Amino acid sequence: MKGYLTTAALVAVVAGLLVAGSVIALAQIARNLPKVKEFRIERAMPKEAVACIECHKREHPGIFGDWARSRHASANVTCYDCHKAESFDPDVSKEHYKQYERRDRPYGTKEYRVPVAGVVTPKDCSRCHPDEAKQYARSKHANTQQIIWQLDPWLKLGMNSDFERASGCYHCHGTVLKKMKDGKLDPETWPNVGVGRVNLDGSKGSCTSCHTRHRFSVMEARKPEACGQCHLGPDHPQIEIYMESKHGDIYTAHGDEYDWNTAPGTWTAGVDFRGPTCAGCHMSGAGTVLTSHDVTERLAWESQAPLTIRPEDFKPFPAKVNHEVEREKMKEVCKQCHGKTWVDDHFVKYDKVINEYNEVYFKPAKKMLDDLYAKGLLDKTKFFDEELEWEFYELWHHEGRRARMGAAMMAPDYSWWHGFYECKKRYNSFMEAARDLIKHKKKAYKYPDFPNATGNTTRPAEVFRKGK
Repeated sequence: MKGYLTTAALVAVVAGLLVAGSVIALAQIARNLPKVKEFRIERAMPKEAVACIECHKREHPGIFGDWARSRHASANVTCYDCHKAESFDPDVSKEHYKQYERRDRPYGTKEYRVPVAGVVTPKDCSRCHPDEAKQYARSKHANTQQIIWQLDPWLKLGMNSDFERASGCYHCHGTVLKKMKDGKLDPETWPNVGVGRVNLDGSKGSCTSCHTRHRFSVMEARKPEACGQCHLGPDHPQIEIYMESKHGDIYTAHGDEYDWNTAPGTWTAGVDFRGPTCAGCHMSGAGTVLTSHDVTERLAWESQAPLTIRPEDFKPFPAKVNHEVEREKMKEVCKQCHGKTWVDDHFVKYDKVINEYNEVYFKPAKKMLDDLYAKGLLDKTKFFDEELEWEFYELWHHEGRRARMGAAMMAPDYSWWHGFYECKKRYNSFMEAARDLIKHKKKAYKYPDFPNATGNTTRPAEVFRKGK
């Protein structure tokens, strides 16, 4: 009897192990099986909105998944709320009407047909976010097309091709959206989420530059990587400067502990985050300073301009601000974490950097450049087709910007080694070559086969309408 019980127990144990093993194996297999994200429509939505959701859930699961996890979905804001349009709107998608002629979809009938715009613009977003859209509209971001067409010789003088612009410059600065004869968006202007995109409905900009589709995450826009998509590289390396600074070091060490999803207007230094990001200093509310989507605010200098000037004196796009008021706003932001003496002394040093760049480097070099043109030793017809034009351009556009921006954001390596150190080399090289041309009354060598200097030099009418 005892032996029988022992055998029975052994069989039971083995059976149990086999069952457990099967369960574990099935669980492991199940982890790798495709899963469908459940989404039940439990709130009141118009039937057109339901049709959008059900169709895109099947056609574009990535888009649907992003939206389903967004605050928009939680607030019952659907595809239809953002994309709806009037049939006569210039940006209405005629291609989308074909979706209502499909017989393989329950919602592919005329009953659900509504006009939609494929491109969602700040004008559309303003239905729910009027203050943010108004602030953005007056910022340098939204108006960057107006700025670059007045300031940049690459565009003004056609020194790069239209395709080089479309594949490079306009990805950040934005395109002027256009439609082809068949009503589809011109592929040379779309897709594009540049901050200064000129939209078919007349609005400027793209909210999805920072809050990408279709999650529209406030967390994403608060992280420095959002700004680093455009603010990087030899001419405006803000993301590299930030990461070198103490602020960037703190973000690297403790960023995973920040509360990135705090509601707008409540993101608080010392509570939700320890060291600020780009958004923390330039956009988020702090103390008595209100949140703003106008990145032109809080700036006392135009440190990206050839000659550093006040934002209200910046001719390509004069800001409607007072630099003294904006400096005090930025100081108030800084004082959330720093004492008054620290903050005041930082800006004293920064202002001295600005003055030294202006007086020691830029003004003498600009005077020499003008002298060469006046003497006929350089040709003004084009830019970049003579070596000294490159030298002058990179003195302010590369090294000069890095020196100024490095000082502003407390990155000493960029202020000195990547900045003023390189300024000295460039300045001496430029001046030596310039004096040699003057001494020998010799015209500068012109590149006879400058590549791809074929760009359209006509300023876009959509940007420079009458009165601008």
